[in-house]
Amino acid sequence: MSEIVNRVAQSKLLTLNLEDYYPKGSRLQIDIKEWLFQDLILKEKEFRSQIMEHDWEQYKDAYVALNCSSDAIIPGWAYMLISSKLQPYAKKVVMGSLTDLETAIFQSVIENLDVSEFKDKPVIIKGCSNKPVPPNAYLWAVIKLQPVVKSIMYGEACSSVPLFKRK
Repeated sequence: MSEIVNRVAQSKLLTLNLEDYYPKGSRLQIDIKEWLFQDLILKEKEFRSQIMEHDWEQYKDAYVALNCSSDAIIPGWAYMLISSKLQPYAKKVVMGSLTDLETAIFQSVIENLDVSEFKDKPVIIKGCSNKPVPPNAYLWAVIKLQPVVKSIMYGEACSSVPLFKRK
């Protein structure tokens, strides 16, 4: 009887698991509707007063999404004012939803990813994750890896989908 050999373990195939790069920190959302008159009208004096009284320290080391869930027309300076208050505390601030926030976080992660360990290697981008890795992160990973790797696959080693092979 022949010995069972794990060819995947012996291969030079490297796995990029984007979940491993998931930044720690809470994700919070600020709905500025709460600071509007009747949830629709921004009265500058009252708005500024509420901003000054707000406890900004609660956002320390958090990632923050700013949005307005009502149909109010919000001037750009309002978001800028809030972000100026968040700047000393929050790790990242975006205007949009929590999904937009997660996408922006991962865009930074991928842009700063050191891909030198993948140079001239076959790489598989792991497909499943337990953390909320946004779909765009997988696209950006391919774009970041393609200039340096030998090949890119997606999925698991036992059932991967080939995406790119250098000629």
